Amino acid sequence: MNKYYTRACNFYYGTVSKKYIKKKKSIPLNGYNFISFDKIEIIDREKTKIINIKDISKLPSKLKNKVNRDLKNIKKKRTFKKLNLSKIPIIMGIMNLTPDSFSDGGKYNKKTLAKKRLNSLLSNGAKIIDVGGESTRPGANDIHPLKEWDRIKFILKILQNKKSFISLDTRKSFVMEKASKIKIDLINDVSGLSYDPKTVNYLKIAKKPFVIHHMKGTPMNMQIKPTYKNVLLDIYDFFEAKLKYLRKKGIKHNNIILDPGIGFGKNLKHNITLLKNISIFHSLGLPVMLGLSRKRFIKDISKENDTKERIGGTVSSCIQAYLQGVQILRVHDVKEINQAFKVFKELQN
Repeated sequence: MNKYYTRACNFYYGTVSKKYIKKKKSIPLNGYNFISFDKIEIIDREKTKIINIKDISKLPSKLKNKVNRDLKNIKKKRTFKKLNLSKIPIIMGIMNLTPDSFSDGGKYNKKTLAKKRLNSLLSNGAKIIDVGGESTRPGANDIHPLKEWDRIKFILKILQNKKSFISLDTRKSFVMEKASKIKIDLINDVSGLSYDPKTVNYLKIAKKPFVIHHMKGTPMNMQIKPTYKNVLLDIYDFFEAKLKYLRKKGIKHNNIILDPGIGFGKNLKHNITLLKNISIFHSLGLPVMLGLSRKRFIKDISKENDTKERIGGTVSSCIQAYLQGVQILRVHDVKEINQAFKVFKELQN
């Protein structure tokens, strides 16, 4: 029996969206009336079909029931502990305290520079600060948990006295437990909670919100000819299976974010496919996050127009993600991204 997937598409924005919702011509995405849609794409592994939402009632009974269940998730208002998902995108500012991260390694691993970076992220409007002490760039080696902890503990102590929402970018339960004694609001584990077998039990006991991130392989080998049968549906199935597993392990809360992992075991074609169809993940009923900032796919597309900071490519891909309702964007250049969205939203009104 074929497995079907539902993707919201044909979106409207700003005043047009609000007008269409009022006339019941479109459905608000995630209960957010600034973005709405009037069509869905029904996908299986052999074909796709786009239909208007008013034609869902004409579908065969089993398929209609499946689509309506997905639609319920797609249109429902999202809630998340300590985050306001009615005002998107939420900008997550990157605080890398590493000597070797792909873009900003070594720039902030001294305390005075790290403090300056932190103040800049906060003053420029980052709603989440993502603190990391280990590089997971392509080809990166693991580091000892104590070394990782030593890199980040001082900045967490500074953040303890601030009102910021703190995300911890780590794969290690040792670091999670240490950080929990100071202050963290979210666990952002790029391994999809699979690197450290103790992580899931930690999350169950601590009841911390977390990100399910998709990565094919490990940082050391993830970019060595990554392959998928269908990158979009394979990652969807990964999320579905991981959620089922976590529920069985006793994690029942919905303070979970999904991140398809752009650049983590994906080639250019995979990344573009995900970005063009990212709205498929709304049918899983959880917020979606993307890390697009300065990624290699920008260089691959722009070629001779590539720049070190890749701000232009970051802005354009972030807006593309927002246009499909992605709620959280993880970026280096907080000020520039916030400016881009202020201008874009105003022009839509």
